[in-house]
Amino acid sequence: MAKTLWEMMLCDFILDMRLIMHSCSIFLLLALAAQLPWTRAGGVNYSTTNGISTCEVIANGNHTDDVPNILKAFDRCGINGIVIFPEDQSYWIATRLNPIVNHVEIEWRGQWTFSDDLSYWRNNSYPVAFQNHRAGFIITGDNITINGYGTGGINGNGDTWYTAEAGDTQPGRPMPFVFWNVSDVTVQSFFVKQPPLWSINIMNGTNMVFDDIYCNATALTAPYGKNWVQNTDGFDTMDANNIRLTNFVYQGGDDCVAIKPRSYNIEIHNATCHGGNGMAIGSLGQYLEDASVDNIFISDVTVIRINEDLHNTAYIKTYMGGLVNQSSYESAGVPRGGGWGTVSNIVFSNFSVQGANTGPAITQDNGDDSNHTYKGTSKFQIRDVVFENITGWIYGTKELSISCSKVYPCYNIDVEGVHLTINDTGKEGSESCEYVASGGITGVNSSSCA
Repeated sequence: MAKTLWEMMLCDFILDMRLIMHSCSIFLLLALAAQLPWTRAGGVNYSTTNGISTCEVIANGNHTDDVPNILKAFDRCGINGIVIFPEDQSYWIATRLNPIVNHVEIEWRGQWTFSDDLSYWRNNSYPVAFQNHRAGFIITGDNITINGYGTGGINGNGDTWYTAEAGDTQPGRPMPFVFWNVSDVTVQSFFVKQPPLWSINIMNGTNMVFDDIYCNATALTAPYGKNWVQNTDGFDTMDANNIRLTNFVYQGGDDCVAIKPRSYNIEIHNATCHGGNGMAIGSLGQYLEDASVDNIFISDVTVIRINEDLHNTAYIKTYMGGLVNQSSYESAGVPRGGGWGTVSNIVFSNFSVQGANTGPAITQDNGDDSNHTYKGTSKFQIRDVVFENITGWIYGTKELSISCSKVYPCYNIDVEGVHLTINDTGKEGSESCEYVASGGITGVNSSSCA
């Protein structure tokens, strides 16, 4: 039956009212949504401003691997772009990664946490030939800027490793942050906590600046006085040139800083080392190769004893001159030693020592057998070394220990203002020297150093 004009008008009115009510409902929902917290699913938010690509990585949560999204961000924005890890995000790193970047700015405000799957990392992390080690995260490229803004960094979940091995370090621990084949790098206000192995390691790096860096390796269940955090160096260099580190804080059970083979023009200023081995040049000469080091300046350092652990203050260590079987997995079951080179132009200046076992030292007999068969045979020439203004107290009795090579006696070793008392007693420690060239050391009183 045909509708009357009145009925048709009524139907149109009801339809219009429904549309109005539907629109109002949408606006109401949008208004309510604006008042609620914004929740973001894991992924990568991409944008472009003035031709610069920006990738913001949102964590998956629930211990779901974030590496695929992180690699997606670096693939899209890692060249002439910006990659952002927001402060409120915590990322789960369950697989290895090696992004290759160029002219990238990384706003690293959030935290990466390595997974606790020890079996995965032992079997799948990247092999590092030097000392039979491994790496979980490697970054490669040029013109890299990383800013952690004081909140960003890496948690290596190292306490899982420390507890499982209880002081007996096994192969397969991954380094959490390795710079491999990089140049023109700036890193600031960044941390590495609980590293399974060395915290920050540079391998083939040029023109790099690090400032306001914090590294901490603490075994939470280790008995007092036991070191379960061996091989957790803070900052290491190898095949590196023109590196600067300032405002560095380390806590751990090994070298605070270790300057390894073929490192040149390294400057370190204002560092604090809690526990471990203090500042090290070496080890050098483990392999049959030139492992020279030159022009290293380390100043304004405080070394502090914790957990009955602080072995060294500032020292240079090279292997002896022969090939000797080694018990550590770091030698991969192959006799090591016999490397060669020069260690020159080294300055350790302005150290405050609070309870190290020994004062500054040079030792060139690393890796020797129990009978000291190769003592004094090192093929390294050590020269032009300064230990100056090193004061405080030590637990042992050695204020200074110099043991060089019969093959290449060290010379131009200058000791100025080294005064370390024994265990806060006021009595100054002793000095000893061997295999030093005649007149090769100045500023010491011991007859063995004449």
